[in-house]
Amino acid sequence: MKNVEILGAGCQKCKFLKDRVKDVIEELKIEAEVKEVTDLDKIIERGVMATPAIIVDGSLKSMGRIPTREEIAKYLQ
Repeated sequence: MKNVEILGAGCQKCKFLKDRVKDVIEELKIEAEVKEVTDLDKIIERGVMATPAIIVDGSLKSMGRIPTREEIAKYLQ
């Protein structure tokens, strides 16, 4: 099972990224748990300086932008 974290302050871009990630997970029929991290201290601890950001299995995949569906699919495989 994949562990996916969406980091951000709960802004529209962060919510959009979370929805897009969930859509890709459904399309690919991947088992994954998606968590939203909104605590600024926890975001900074992970080395993220711009949101939204996506972390998959502890590895930072994207920061400061919304990745395409294709990019998200690659992150999850």
